[in-house]
Amino acid sequence: MHRRELLTLIGGSAAAWPLGARAQQPERIRRISVLAGVAEGDAEGQVRNAAFLQGLQQLGWTVGRNLQIEYRWAAGSPSDLHKYAKELVALAPEVIFVAGGTSLGPMLQVTRTVPIVFAIVPDPVGSGFVASLARPGGNATGFMQFEYNLSAKWPELLKEIAPGVTRAAVIWDPSIPPGIGQFAIIQSVAPSVGMDLTPVNARDAAEMERGIAEFARFPNGGLIVTGSALTVVHRDLIVALAARHKLPAVYFQRQFVDAGGLIAYGSNWVEQFRRAATYVDRVLRGEKPADLPVQAPTKYELIINLKTAKALGLLITPAVLARADEVIE
Repeated sequence: MHRRELLTLIGGSAAAWPLGARAQQPERIRRISVLAGVAEGDAEGQVRNAAFLQGLQQLGWTVGRNLQIEYRWAAGSPSDLHKYAKELVALAPEVIFVAGGTSLGPMLQVTRTVPIVFAIVPDPVGSGFVASLARPGGNATGFMQFEYNLSAKWPELLKEIAPGVTRAAVIWDPSIPPGIGQFAIIQSVAPSVGMDLTPVNARDAAEMERGIAEFARFPNGGLIVTGSALTVVHRDLIVALAARHKLPAVYFQRQFVDAGGLIAYGSNWVEQFRRAATYVDRVLRGEKPADLPVQAPTKYELIINLKTAKALGLLITPAVLARADEVIE
């Protein structure tokens, strides 16, 4: 090959290099942070996270290719929630995904600028997290767990499935607005179904065990479990206490029934995590949380565990079974 031809070949190849290099460059990695109120080893927490990741993947986001996720799992600890919120914001994510109101509060104390998408948060307006459902107005939006009026269904269902119940212990977290809101609704409905209430604080496991044991000393008792990070953390203990003391119990989430609880009525949390991925996607593509309305659950589910009903000596009427979305046998 002549020298001139060689130089021409080299020059032509060099001119083509930048285009080829650009074509082979990896996609830009987008960074998100996730703050969860449950423990990392919580099986249901991992199921919900898998639904979140699946939702992201269906929208074109894959961890390691164009997405990086940093997790923190607080296991219901208020001090860890505040510590982890600071840590995650310090990582400068482009969007933060938060699960639960007890996680969202600390996160908003740390940042009012980083976009936040939340799921399973009860009463985000009343808690001061957003200005309104239609126009959140700040840096946070997402999917609410339920409206407080849903709480009225729990004593009604308990009475319907266990007519002999005239007393109910209500496991709640009085330190958070949603705990107070749920208890207030339950309290307003209880007289109409002939039920006296005994509040039991969910903050301390030993205190909760003592409270339920004392309550169960007298007959015709039942259990109402309200929604909070603490009741989720203590899920297995609460279900075990209900079984030990033979208390018919109604829960706010199906995972309690999967673990052996009697009946649950509430929103589908796995579906909320999957839907939350759509908002994370929209934020990553340039939309602002202030412009994305907070969405309520599209459906509430009634789940019944017939095996537990049989162990308690309860006969579930055909009318109740016909309304159930799922019956565990």
